[in-house]
Amino acid sequence: MFALVWGTFATTLGWVVAADFRGAAHRFHAFSHAATPFVGSGAHVMGVGFFRLVAGLFALIGPIVLVTGLLELWRGETENFSLPPVGGWFVLVQAVILGAALWSFWVQAVILGAALWSFWRRSGFLRRQWDVGSGPRRAAVAGVTASTVAFTLLLALGSGTWMLAAWLLGGLCGIALLLSDPADSATDV
Repeated sequence: MFALVWGTFATTLGWVVAADFRGAAHRFHAFSHAATPFVGSGAHVMGVGFFRLVAGLFALIGPIVLVTGLLELWRGETENFSLPPVGGWFVLVQAVILGAALWSFWVQAVILGAALWSFWRRSGFLRRQWDVGSGPRRAAVAGVTASTVAFTLLLALGSGTWMLAAWLLGGLCGIALLLSDPADSATDV
């Protein structure tokens, strides 16, 4: 499943940014700079050309990974995961690890809350996209927000397949935001 999701996302994002479809490379550059915390008004470290080069690599590798994942699925070569029997010490160690994981979940929830707050505050990226958007743009903003929350929850719960589905949904909604309204200049983002 990971190969299918990653291949689909990498192919889509790679071709859109590498081809600079509707100015996507420039907006992606502006989005990434706006989303980076603690960035001053200094010069950009990486330019649009670097993003297009990396996206070109994704555009070339993505279809290969996607086809590989489809072939593995078609041939039935996907891995079946089963757990071996466990002993008492293993259960004790797992209880300690579970406690640490639950603590980590709460830390992730706090970090997620801080990230969503920074994106949804009055000058935040998602708030601005919501305010200037119509139905499709607002749906994409809601999709990015919902998939971010769902990805974090599913990561904490250990649901790998659904976690990847949330990741793909958020990525596709992010690509929709990237392609929306080419009249926006890169500096407005």
